[in-house]
Amino acid sequence: QVQLVESGGGLVQAGGSLKLSCAASGLTFRDYAMGWFRQAPGKEREFVAAIRRSRATYYTDSVKGRFTISRDNAKNTVYLQMNSLKPEDAAVYYCAAAYELQLGAFSAEAQYDYWGQGTQVTVSS
Repeated sequence: QVQLVESGGGLVQAGGSLKLSCAASGLTFRDYAMGWFRQAPGKEREFVAAIRRSRATYYTDSVKGRFTISRDNAKNTVYLQMNSLKPEDAAVYYCAAAYELQLGAFSAEAQYDYWGQGTQVTVSS
């Protein structure tokens, strides 16, 4: 079955960096768009970044210029490099896979077919 396993979360001081990884198995990774979402306590899950098969990328405004999404199809892995972290970036980060990611719909959770269990990111001020 399809599995998405996130790693790389942890505790970091504000201004620091973390790199999240999401290893996929059970699917043809190169055929899927991949996304990162996050959910802070008491808040709804929100879109962070996505990368298409073509490697086109999308970001929510609050992380543009600080976060970078990338993929390594040979390793079936998607990454999220997070720099200049802020306390408001603290959340559980989830990766997700979408086989058919419609144009303009990259931030919609319903577009994604599979989800990981999440990895915790904590940012101290």
